[in-house]
Amino acid sequence: MPLLLGYDLGSSSVKVALLDAATGQGVGSALSPETEMPIATPRAGWAEQDPARWWQEAAAATRKLQAATGFKPGDVAGIGISYQMHGLVCLDNAGEVVRPSIIWCDSRAVETGARGVDALGADLCLARLLNLPGNFTAAKLAWVREHEPQAFARVARILLPGDWLAFRMTGRAATTASGLSEGILWDFAAHAPSPDVLAWAGLRPG
Repeated sequence: MPLLLGYDLGSSSVKVALLDAATGQGVGSALSPETEMPIATPRAGWAEQDPARWWQEAAAATRKLQAATGFKPGDVAGIGISYQMHGLVCLDNAGEVVRPSIIWCDSRAVETGARGVDALGADLCLARLLNLPGNFTAAKLAWVREHEPQAFARVARILLPGDWLAFRMTGRAATTASGLSEGILWDFAAHAPSPDVLAWAGLRPG
């Protein structure tokens, strides 16, 4: 029978569930680790995780699920991923992680986002982005650009945590309009990534 795999990449664990595609009924689930994943706090208000640890725990949870249900990879018809929002994963040209991910509960970019309102204009932010840069993904990238220029110089692309997990599974770096909106990178009037925000954060579309 065709099966569906669902992953939930959280900041405490990675959970995986197996569904019967025909009936929508659950077949099994697993998580890893059993205790919470570590969150590094190099300074007060900072929160970082190593994306490699996410991959390690996703693989471990999948092995647990296989052991419990006996499913074969060839039976999987599709994979869905939900994830901790507003994280920043920076990759270099080789697809390697440049620095630990700045995750959702990190508050270092609050002031950077406030300055972004001045740089972009509040009217543009509210009319086209439907939000302010705040402490979201674009502001976190702008923080890296300002405070870690050597790391930023290596950045070829950025991904959200769930996009990074999909990248590790497929080798394809991609995102969605809703993901870009989450990062305050989507222009709702143009129905496209915002060139204004990308320029402010230091990225070229591509």
